[in-house]
Amino acid sequence: MMIDKTSAKPYYEQIILLIKERVLQGILKPGEQIPSVREMARQLMMNPNTVSKAYKLLEVQGIIVTVKGRGTYIAEHQATDRDNGKIAQLKAQLQELVLEAVYLNVSEAEMSEWLTAQFERGPKDADN
Repeated sequence: MMIDKTSAKPYYEQIILLIKERVLQGILKPGEQIPSVREMARQLMMNPNTVSKAYKLLEVQGIIVTVKGRGTYIAEHQATDRDNGKIAQLKAQLQELVLEAVYLNVSEAEMSEWLTAQFERGPKDADN
């Protein structure tokens, strides 16, 4: 796992996205144990509180489950309910993205092509 230390995105959000991405890619499978907070913090060379915050949010979202005394695992049944609050945030981010695209003279058709291509590629190639 790699965290971009130069990104404006907070570290805990990057951890959340990386774990979600690996679950979607099938790299992390339901029931699979993931590193403890301390171990993950050591691997990523960051404060355990940051990893703990990410793990707590992942647990609330139903992505992971912690079994006291045994460890933290990818949840057997991923949360499939739509989170209306998160969807509203996503829409706001999309509005900002569209505004920036219009400012840069990017056409609606071009944006649509990018979106379609990204969905076809999946989460793996988010940088391209």
